[in-house]
Amino acid sequence: MTVSGQEITEYVERVRVALADLPAQERDELTEDLPEHLAEVAVEADGSLVDRLGTPEAYAAELRAAAGAGDPAAGRRVLERRIAAVVGRTRARVGRVDARLGPLLGHATAGEFLRLLRPAWWVARGYLAAMLVTAISTDGPLGLLPRLDGSAFVGLLMLAGLVFGSIWLGRRTPGLRSWRRWSVHATAVVLVLFAIGAVANVDDHARSGYGYGYESTSVQNPYDQVQDVYVYDSEGRLVENARLFDQNGTPIRLGWPTCDDPALPDVNPVQRGYPYCPEQAPFRPRPPAIAPLPPGSAATPGAPTRTPPPATASDAPAPPATPSGTPAPPSVSVPPVPPSVSGPASTPLPTVTG
Repeated sequence: MTVSGQEITEYVERVRVALADLPAQERDELTEDLPEHLAEVAVEADGSLVDRLGTPEAYAAELRAAAGAGDPAAGRRVLERRIAAVVGRTRARVGRVDARLGPLLGHATAGEFLRLLRPAWWVARGYLAAMLVTAISTDGPLGLLPRLDGSAFVGLLMLAGLVFGSIWLGRRTPGLRSWRRWSVHATAVVLVLFAIGAVANVDDHARSGYGYGYESTSVQNPYDQVQDVYVYDSEGRLVENARLFDQNGTPIRLGWPTCDDPALPDVNPVQRGYPYCPEQAPFRPRPPAIAPLPPGSAATPGAPTRTPPPATASDAPAPPATPSGTPAPPSVSVPPVPPSVSGPASTPLPTVTG
C-alpha cells in the first residue's frame, strides 16, 4: 500500500491538534520536520502510517514526552531528537543510492564491492603517506618514488614500513571506537586531498612543455649593453644622423645617449639619429682620396711639375694613306744639315747644291 500525500497531511494536522495545548513556538518546533520524516517512513516499508507509527494522538504523546513540557532539559532533548532524525534520513538516502549502484558493479550493493578493495586502499594509503613525507622533507618536484632527505634508498625503506603499518592498521580499524576511528578517517581524507594536488601538479608540468625535473636557463641578449651605434660608409667616413629601420619600416632603437654635448640637437633621444656622441667614435675617419688631374689642366700650386718624356720615332704621325692604283711619289732624301762653323764675317759660307 502506497501512502499518499493527503494521508501525510492529515496525519500531521491530527498531531498538531493533539499538541494544541502547548505554546505555538514549541508546537511548531516539534512538528517542523514531521512531514519529511513521515515521507521517509512511507518509502521505507509498506502499510499505512497508523500501522507503522500508531495513531496521530499516540505519536503526539510521544513527542510531548520527548519534549518534556516544563523540564529545563527539554530543549536539549528536542535538539538531540532532531539530530537523530537527520542522521536517520541521511543513512536511508545513502542506503538507497548504495542499492542502486550495486548491480552496476556486479554486486548487491556498492558497499560490498568497496569492501573488496580495502587491501588495495591499505597499500595505496601507505604509499601516499610516504610521498607526503617526501614532499615535506624535500625541496623540489615529486617523483614516482619516495625519498627522505634526498636519499632514494632510505625512501624505499620508509615506504615499506608505512605500507606494512597501513595494512596492520586497516585490519584493526573495525575494532576501534570513538575518536580513534574518526582520526583514521580524517587521515584518509588528508591523504586523498594530497593525492589530488600531486596529480594536478604533475599534469601542469607535463603540459608546460619543459623537461620535468630540469630548471630553465636564460640566454643574455648581446644588445643589452649597447649604448651607441656608429655607421661608416665604404670610404671609412663616419655617417652622422643615421636612422636604422627593419624590413617593415619600424625604427630600430638601441642604447641611450651617455654624452653631454651642448652641440647636440635638443630633441627627444628616441627621435635623434646615430651616433648620439660623434666625438666618441671608435675609428678615425680616413682622409679623402686625391683624384689624378686630367691632361692639360693647370698645375696645382705646390704640386710637383711633371716633365713630358721626349718624343720618339714611334710618336711621329703616320703618312696619309694613298688611294689604290695611284703610284706613290718618289721619296727624296734630304742630307743632314752640317753643323754651322763660325768664321770671319767677310768670308761667305759654302753653299751646297743638289
